[in-house]
Amino acid sequence: MAAEPRFRKDADAAAPDVTADAVTEASQADAEAAADGRKHPVDETLPPLKMFTSGLQHVAAMYAGVVAPPLIVGPAVGLTAKETAFLMGASLFTAGIATLLQTIGFWKVGARLPFVNGVSFAGVAPMIAIGKDRGHDGIAVIFGAIIVASVLGFLLAPYFCKLVRFFPPVVTGTVITLIGVSLLPVAFNWSQGGNAAADDYGSMTNITMAAVTLVIVLALRKLLRGFLQQIAILLGLVIGTLIAIPAGITDFSAIKNADVVGFPTPFAFGGPQFEIAAIISMCIVMLVCMTESTADMLALGKIVGRPADEKIIEGGLRADTLGSAISPIFNGFMCSAFAQNVGLVAMTKIRSRFVVAAGGGILIVLGLVPVAASVIALVPLPVLGGAGIVLFGTVAASGIQTLATAAMEKGENALIVAAALGIGLVPIAAPQFYHAFPESLLVVLDSGISTGCVVAIVLNLAFNHFGRKPDGVDEEGANGEHVVPAAAGVGVH
Repeated sequence: MAAEPRFRKDADAAAPDVTADAVTEASQADAEAAADGRKHPVDETLPPLKMFTSGLQHVAAMYAGVVAPPLIVGPAVGLTAKETAFLMGASLFTAGIATLLQTIGFWKVGARLPFVNGVSFAGVAPMIAIGKDRGHDGIAVIFGAIIVASVLGFLLAPYFCKLVRFFPPVVTGTVITLIGVSLLPVAFNWSQGGNAAADDYGSMTNITMAAVTLVIVLALRKLLRGFLQQIAILLGLVIGTLIAIPAGITDFSAIKNADVVGFPTPFAFGGPQFEIAAIISMCIVMLVCMTESTADMLALGKIVGRPADEKIIEGGLRADTLGSAISPIFNGFMCSAFAQNVGLVAMTKIRSRFVVAAGGGILIVLGLVPVAASVIALVPLPVLGGAGIVLFGTVAASGIQTLATAAMEKGENALIVAAALGIGLVPIAAPQFYHAFPESLLVVLDSGISTGCVVAIVLNLAFNHFGRKPDGVDEEGANGEHVVPAAAGVGVH
């Protein structure tokens, strides 16, 4: 039976104990594991085959997101097709390194959660602006700016992580919802074919293939049990790709043109160059990435039953920034969290960080063996789009679930969510809304996650911190205090 809510009467407590009804499934599993003396599910290792296939599923979910930025930036700065392909392999390699830093970690580096890192989309527009038509020099300037911004971010991590106190459920729920909703247009674009300039973009064939994959994934989740149910996304991608072959939308050219082995030679485009304007631009991108990664860690911590406190966030941000600093050495770009993989963890309920570490190892192999990477590239974007709808929708659903615990009826919490969601959805609903604003501001404004996060934090401070009742407010969410789900009857502040 669920315990009745109990409110502390001592002077230093402002939030209620958490009832059993509010405890997540992950937190219950955590408490049971601790009682039995077992490892937390995040720290468990799985059988080798299960480890590999589950890690491969993470790679399949993120592959397109990793190779897309270099595929866009390469031609924009004037690189050849072969050089752009080299950038894509380097991005896979460095994403693997960054993922291992997050999942395995060392010293105070790494969140040690099932946290996937890869090339950040936030930097695409600024990188194009920095290196447009400058060829190798443009790439060298981009790499120099990323290195400086990453080192500064690494030094800032111990201070930035303290902002976690400003992320109560009313804020985290809003941001997690925005992460999911912001990713859905990516899935819709993939479902149409991914390239708006292509003749078959949005064709009946592409959209039907996405719909078929979506139905397959849902059917597999319904009909399968155990481990096979957990890898339903991977099985759906394989089946969808096989169906796509007779439909004529599977491209085998990547395998034909791929090298068997190819190491990303350090600074293949020349040594890094440092320009003040480029550095400032990438520093802004780094702050955006750190904000989004903080939100992703809070979401993932809730899902796996290991709430992301300041220590975890500090380690996660250090891994982000260190991975980003190392990345340009091997010709990769700035790294940050991949929210779609948060949705995959929530859907499969496989919470082991070593599974994601296995995915990081696979990414490194793909970066070193281009022909292996080309096999993953066989998955048509419409197939990936159908699966992406489930993945990204799961993230949004997790955010809504978090908002359900945010005491929406108290204070102005509903107003905070309304304003933050409304402003955060602007880049999605009206992509040209900020077209007259300076380019330097678009780095932040074009990210609905960042703008929505900032608005939610500022309004939470305004309504729930400044000028609140001197005797405190009992319900969490009304006073903005951050309460982490715990075992029944235990309040953690």
